[in-house]
Amino acid sequence: MACESALPAIMDEQALMGLNPNADACYRQRALAYFEQLKESLDGWEVCAQALAKGVYSDDHIKFFCFQVLEHQIKFRHGSLTAAQQQLIRETLMKWLQAQLMNVHPEKPFIRNKVAQVLALTFVMEYLTLWPKFFFDILNLVGLNPNGVDIYLRTLMAIDAEVVDRDILHSPEETRRNTLIKDSMRERCIPALVESWFQILQTYQHTHSELTCQCLEVVGAYVSWIDLNLIANDRFVNLLLSHMSMEELREEACDCLFEIVNKGMDPVDKTKLVESLCQVLQSAGFFSIEQEEDVDFLAKFSRLVNGMGQSLVLSWTKLSKMGDVKVSAGTLRAVEGKVPLMLQLLIHEDDDISANIVGFCYDYLHVLKQLPALNEQQKTNVEAIMLAVMNKLKYDDEYNFENEGEDEAMFVEYRKQLKMLLDRLAQVSPELLLEAVHRVFNATMQNWQTVQFMEVEVAIRLLYMLGEALPASHGAHFSGDTTKTSTLQSMMRTLIICGVSEYQHSSVTLEFFETVVRYDKFFLVEPQHIPSVLMAFLDHRGLRHSSPKVRSRVAYLFSRFIKTLYKHMNAFIEDILSRIQDLLELAPPENGVPVLLSSDDQLFMFETAGVLIVNGESPAERKQALMRSLLTPLMEAFRMLLAKLPQEANEERQAVLADCLSHAVGFASRTSKAFSNKQTVKQCGCSEVYLDCLQTFLPAISCPVQRGPLRSAVRSFLHRMIICLEEEVLPFIPAASQHMLKDCEPRDLQEFIPLISQITAKFKNQVSPFLQEIFMPLVMAIFEVLSHPAEENDQTAALEKQMLRRSYFSFIQTIASSGMNEVMASQGAENIERVLFTIIQGAVDFPDPVAQKTCFIILSRLVELWGGKDGLVGFPDFIYKHIVPACFMAPLKPTFDLSDAQTVLTLSECTLTLHMIHLKRVSLKSPQLIVLFRPETSYIHELCQVLQQPDVKVLKNI
Repeated sequence: MACESALPAIMDEQALMGLNPNADACYRQRALAYFEQLKESLDGWEVCAQALAKGVYSDDHIKFFCFQVLEHQIKFRHGSLTAAQQQLIRETLMKWLQAQLMNVHPEKPFIRNKVAQVLALTFVMEYLTLWPKFFFDILNLVGLNPNGVDIYLRTLMAIDAEVVDRDILHSPEETRRNTLIKDSMRERCIPALVESWFQILQTYQHTHSELTCQCLEVVGAYVSWIDLNLIANDRFVNLLLSHMSMEELREEACDCLFEIVNKGMDPVDKTKLVESLCQVLQSAGFFSIEQEEDVDFLAKFSRLVNGMGQSLVLSWTKLSKMGDVKVSAGTLRAVEGKVPLMLQLLIHEDDDISANIVGFCYDYLHVLKQLPALNEQQKTNVEAIMLAVMNKLKYDDEYNFENEGEDEAMFVEYRKQLKMLLDRLAQVSPELLLEAVHRVFNATMQNWQTVQFMEVEVAIRLLYMLGEALPASHGAHFSGDTTKTSTLQSMMRTLIICGVSEYQHSSVTLEFFETVVRYDKFFLVEPQHIPSVLMAFLDHRGLRHSSPKVRSRVAYLFSRFIKTLYKHMNAFIEDILSRIQDLLELAPPENGVPVLLSSDDQLFMFETAGVLIVNGESPAERKQALMRSLLTPLMEAFRMLLAKLPQEANEERQAVLADCLSHAVGFASRTSKAFSNKQTVKQCGCSEVYLDCLQTFLPAISCPVQRGPLRSAVRSFLHRMIICLEEEVLPFIPAASQHMLKDCEPRDLQEFIPLISQITAKFKNQVSPFLQEIFMPLVMAIFEVLSHPAEENDQTAALEKQMLRRSYFSFIQTIASSGMNEVMASQGAENIERVLFTIIQGAVDFPDPVAQKTCFIILSRLVELWGGKDGLVGFPDFIYKHIVPACFMAPLKPTFDLSDAQTVLTLSECTLTLHMIHLKRVSLKSPQLIVLFRPETSYIHELCQVLQQPDVKVLKNI
């Protein structure tokens, strides 16, 4: 061995037993400990090297283990190894490789891959210095031995991953090293490597397809950064073309040619390369794809044609920018020469083949968009692409609408690609697209009863897609350009009148409603169609459809439809409310009756009902009566369920009841979204109804079970009522607050504080007495929760405390910013001091820049309120002793990270606090401060000069 080992020269056999996947846990634990021991030992790895070189072990897991130990040394300790140890690694690898040449059966793939990784790591570490003949040594050793060639090719791919692969992030130092390695390889060995690849491909193309495919993969990987002339020559290309005719090699050969075509190069040279390759492929019959039955190969071939097409488009773009008219015109002809093949692939029945050519198709349309005018052939191409897209948008018979899986998800993604093509077609020739869609739509709608569902669905889908392909400001598709508006109007009229909403397939039904809502402004132009569409929404075609998926989507779309057209709904309001009444019932969990809509869907229905009632032209009394009839059943069901909840012993049953109660509160809350500044709750006469709701819902917060969900629901309702009822909600707040502060969890408090902050900000002095009363109980509840010790590794508890602390400081900030200093001033000196110290602590001690920033905003505001002559007694002294030191201590903390944006904002607020202190008569040159900051008193004088700057922006930059 190269040096004395601290470990025995033989391996721990019992530990090695733990490497077997079926070994007992104790053996596996011992194997893991042994692995760590060998990794940490400075020379214990030599035992593994010796075992590998001598072929001591036949067990695959032990061999893999040994290579892992070796890999760790090379990766993390190579620089500290002696020259003899480095030589030992090289010898070990070469001896192991030599042994493989004589093996009848090759090693398992996972062993070969690991060896390739170890060889690649050694190469990266030593090629530029210690092992410049790395490749020549390996090639001389393995020759054309299949086992050796396999390791050689795997090593080349592992080197590509380490040195070239752009998807792997590298440090700047690694990037520089990799550049040097590639430069050195180009000078020293690339021609020899290319020759070895040619020999391997030629030797094994008929006898060893796996090796040949590996070699083709290597060529494809390396061609991006080596001299292309070494590959793009007659002998190599002819060999690749011969592989294109061999069933087992053709897909890999396609990928290899794709990488060759994809290589960055001069646009003229690229055009020549692509054209020569196309000529050869066409001559060999590869362009006759209708005779090809192998769809996997065609998918690869489509990708190759896509690469060739996109390369030509890129060359044309570059040449056009250079102003080379003649050459760019030739390149454009080359692009258009590929369009017939592109169309054949685009229209192919296999979606993978079609999807692979979409990129070229999109880029070609982009070229046409840039041309001043289209010639007849180009117009024909555009029409052909349109027809192909329209055809390929169709579902096939096997699409499973009720249980969509991976295949369905892939088709949805493919459809998105086709939509991009349609949008680009609209940019090239909007008139042509509109005309084509109109033609297909009309033809389909005339015979929808006898046409297959996919034909009907795609016809409506095309109309829907025009909404984005031909965009209009704020959806105004029915004003402006006469041709467009009249065509769209005609299609919408046909859609509604022809009766296609009765088609018995969910995809057609959904597309009908999606399109009606996309073009809802059509009904402003032709409102006579509203009744028939409303009936479609309300009957078996929409909200009563047999498919839950359709009902769910229609509930949302109906809500949108009503919101847009509420001014036209006055004549239908009570009829609609009557027809949807059963859909607005709170479904008690115990009745077991299947419901038509989920609770989430019902939210949209309640909002819709609210919009209809609030925006109707009825007098306030009628609106109140309608709103009461809408919400009274909810309140009655709520009272009944709330009475049952405490009596229920089963926790699962409790959770179900609480969920139902929460839904009731949420539904009532959702109806209030219909109100606006023009139509307030008061103006609609609905205040009394919502006050009744409050009185009904508030007892839930004192329920002894399921407090979390119930309190959360009622809190949300209170938030809405503060906005809607304004002062009328105030009498309910004190009692609600007292109940919510009993037995609260951190999250309860965290969610309660925004409610109090909202009340404070909205009502200010009106709620001052209430805030003075609740301030300390709320603060004490927060302090109590924050004082509870949490487990050291409990990240959830730590985050909850952090969020609660932020909410607390935000509450104090709201009070200070609202000019309600009497709320804090009335709490007594001891309590005020306690609160102030928490703000100082938040500004300095907690490494949370969001909270720190809030604390400095509070301190600045308090200095402004209490720092003057008429301020709070003793506060100037607090400024000297605590606030000013905090302004210096916070930025000096090691956790104060100025690379963090929030921390920079905190520093800015800290500076503004000092500026406010300076403005409020407090001298920073006072004896107290000079004593505090000795011996750095010169900094105080300098700071005072800066703080006298009138421009606040200057202060933020100090």
